[in-house]
Parts: sequence; structure tokens; C-alpha cells
Amino acid sequence: MGISLSGVGGDVGVGFIAGFITGYALKKILKVVLVLIGMYVLSLLWLQYKGVISINTNKLFNLSGSISNQAVSAAEKLLGILPGTSAFTIGAYIGFRKG
Repeated sequence: MGISLSGVGGDVGVGFIAGFITGYALKKILKVVLVLIGMYVLSLLWLQYKGVISINTNKLFNLSGSISNQAVSAAEKLLGILPGTSAFTIGAYIGFRKG
């Protein structure tokens, strides 16, 4: 009754690759969300500059900061509920850092 190292290596490899792809995709999605928030804030500031609207900039920056923090915490929570195998977790962490 021996342990097949090729089977274990395959499971670890697949878990790592799936984790890397998941972490990389989460980072890219997070970046897109943050860019969209930034574009929205810039468009509001441009409209204020042109005199179309009036903005309380302190409240706007506090709101956009809290939305950004919520997006980051949502990504971290999503990483927390993903499968907990060590290969997947390491792959997700490396993918998130590289993304």
C-alpha cells in the first residue's frame, strides 16, 4: 500500500494552477472596478469644473474611499471562501500578487 507520487503531484499541480488563475483574475477584476470608480470621480470633478454641478468634495472623496475599501475587502472575503487546499491557496496568493 504505497502512495503514488505522480497522483499527488498531479493534484498539487492542478490545485496550484487553478489557484493561480483564480487569484490573477480576482486581481484584474479588482483593478477594473477601481479604474471605473476613478473614472466616475474624475467625470464628476470635470462636471464641477465646467460649472454643470456643485460637489462637496470632502464627502465625495470619503465615499469613493469607502467604496474602494469595500471592493478590496470583498476580494479578500472571496479568497477566504475558496477551496482551502494548500496548493490552491499558495497559487491564489501568487496569482493575486502577480496580477
